[in-house]
Amino acid sequence: VGPGRGSCAGSIVSYLLGITEVDPLRYGLLFERFLNPERVTMPDFDIDFCFEGRQQVIDYVVEKYGRNRVCQIVTFGTMAARAAVRDVGRVMGLPYALPDRIARMIPHELNMTIDRAMEINGELADAYREDPQVRELIDTARMLEGMPRNASTHAAGVVITPEDVTRYLPLQKNDDVVVTQFAKEAVEELGLLKIDFLGLRMLTVIDRAVAAAKKRNPDFRADFGRMDDPKVYALLASGKTDGLFQLESPGMKQLLIQLKPRRLEDIIAAISLYRPGPMKNIPVYLQNRADPAHIHYAHPKLEPILRETEGVIIYQEQVMQICRELAGYSFGRSDLVRRSMAKKKVRIMDAERQVFLHGCPAENGKPAVPGCAANGIPEETAQQIFEEMRRFAEYAFNKSHASGYAVLAYETAWLKCYCPKEFFAALMTVYEEDTRKVIETHAECRRCGIRLLPPSVNKSGIGFSAEDDGIRFGLLAVKNVGRSFLEALLKERRENGSFSDFPSFCERMGGHDLNSRALESLIAAGALDEFSWNRCQMTAAGENLLSAAAVQKRNRAQGQLSLFGAEEEPEEIRPPALKEYDLERRLQMEKEVTGLYLSGHPLAAFEENWKGLPLDSLLDIRGMEDRAEFLAPVYIVRRKDRATRSGARMSVLQIEDYDSCSDLIVFPKTLEQYGGLLREGQAVICRGRVSVQEEELSLHAAAFFAPEDRAAVRREAARAHPEAFRKTGGGRLCIRLAQADFGRLERILKA
Repeated sequence: VGPGRGSCAGSIVSYLLGITEVDPLRYGLLFERFLNPERVTMPDFDIDFCFEGRQQVIDYVVEKYGRNRVCQIVTFGTMAARAAVRDVGRVMGLPYALPDRIARMIPHELNMTIDRAMEINGELADAYREDPQVRELIDTARMLEGMPRNASTHAAGVVITPEDVTRYLPLQKNDDVVVTQFAKEAVEELGLLKIDFLGLRMLTVIDRAVAAAKKRNPDFRADFGRMDDPKVYALLASGKTDGLFQLESPGMKQLLIQLKPRRLEDIIAAISLYRPGPMKNIPVYLQNRADPAHIHYAHPKLEPILRETEGVIIYQEQVMQICRELAGYSFGRSDLVRRSMAKKKVRIMDAERQVFLHGCPAENGKPAVPGCAANGIPEETAQQIFEEMRRFAEYAFNKSHASGYAVLAYETAWLKCYCPKEFFAALMTVYEEDTRKVIETHAECRRCGIRLLPPSVNKSGIGFSAEDDGIRFGLLAVKNVGRSFLEALLKERRENGSFSDFPSFCERMGGHDLNSRALESLIAAGALDEFSWNRCQMTAAGENLLSAAAVQKRNRAQGQLSLFGAEEEPEEIRPPALKEYDLERRLQMEKEVTGLYLSGHPLAAFEENWKGLPLDSLLDIRGMEDRAEFLAPVYIVRRKDRATRSGARMSVLQIEDYDSCSDLIVFPKTLEQYGGLLREGQAVICRGRVSVQEEELSLHAAAFFAPEDRAAVRREAARAHPEAFRKTGGGRLCIRLAQADFGRLERILKA
């Protein structure tokens, strides 16, 4: 169970009952942010559970309170502005690029409408006026905007009622799940108890890592409690945070390097600052942290409230404290101010400004507010404070929520420090369906000096597992290999020992749901490489051996002969006379069934051509700003050609390198010039530009070069990164002498 999320972490009762794990008194979390008499809506508990255990909790609640009193909640997907444009474009049969381009012009903000987007984006308005096709697209999308698009089951919401659910709510069936017909907002307005049971994969990672570490070392103890380990904070300050919860994005790494966290409060601040909006406060925060002389408080009463955040308002709780300490608000009323500011309710804020400045009498059961004037704060200063508070409150973060997630961030950092193999193994097991995540975790293992050992039918478990020599690849991550077969394999291995050779493996496992497709996948993944047969031989003979195993199983059931038709010891089966596949073919086989290259990497053959040159990796590129240029060696996994609106041809390439994978857009002019190089299974050097729109990063190609063209690669490296090129010794000068004049050569070298 997670340490707590949302405002409920501010409740000391929740903390004492063990519902949450963050001490609200130690970290200054406010109960009134969670629940207070003046709150308009009832709060709810949003609780994170281990991804694999979430359903068990829901089943428990159903069992405890009764199947007729517990129900999951419906959610309605509506036609938001961007989605409406894309859906209409698809129905109109327009080329993908056109509605996608128009949709990207609509800002990715909450409650954004097409009309509002056209007001603030002149490019969109121009396209609407000038292009009849765009006008029809937008006019149609505008009619559909906001309409319900589909009904589905809420990802986490569950309602618990005092009596039968049907006394309070109408029900319906979504697929095989019975859900309410009312969405969560209506459920809350009826006063019913709604709880969000959320599945968080990182909790599963932590649980698996700790269990694996204890299995390898019974004395292992996960020392998460004090959260003051210098080794953990040194790791965070180094920016080597790949794989860590909430801390692995390039921008967050840079923030941590500059921040150099020393305590949990610093992690809380980092999580709260690194979000759209608050990011603009990061430079001020870091400057004040580096030199406290820059900190200026408009009034001395602000210092105890803002001291921990270097004079910058970061948390919603600080807004509430300012209202209380300077103007004498109750915590309940201060929470209403915080909410109206966060939701930009101008009318309420204008009225509240006067209350903040001059106070108000008690009314409608609400206590009187003395105001800043009664506390001796000049009106001009109070105006300045209110305005600053309003500006920051728009982006301020819930400290209670950030505190809970900072705890998880610390725990993952601790595991990476003290049991990295178990941590990375758990990470790859839990995220095994996310190819990009597995590739990036594999790359981080390599940087940490941890080998990824190939899959093995004699050594691998179902998931990835830590061994003395590294991390063993899990067999469930191999395509076409099911869990039931793997459980049978592990049982066979426990009861009858390891498999001695390929025919023996087929004989022993052929009767346990091992079909030819699964066998071919195991061969392609290299899980049978420890036997004397090569992959080509095993692929050729596998189906016959499985057929023979099936015959043997049938004969045994009838009390007849063995697999090889003899009652004595069977003759040795020899492999067919076939050569092993070449390395390129083996790598492709591995990639197809595991998502990774296990025996090497297609780029390795060309490394000498760019060794020592300052080239970018895909992981580096993810941290670049809009319009930044990159030069990267990449491998083309897949190419998809598309037609633009004008009928020209463009491509989207799926590319990867050692560290990550991405999509690369090749526009028509570039494709026309370099299309001959862009084949699937081809390594290339790509020069391109990063595009960032509404936090979405895309890569646009400008030129390509064959990796064998050393002169072009060196030239482009010198152009893209001149300073780094010189530092790496790449700036080499070649001098040709007409004759051997060593005296002249010596003078040149000295110069």
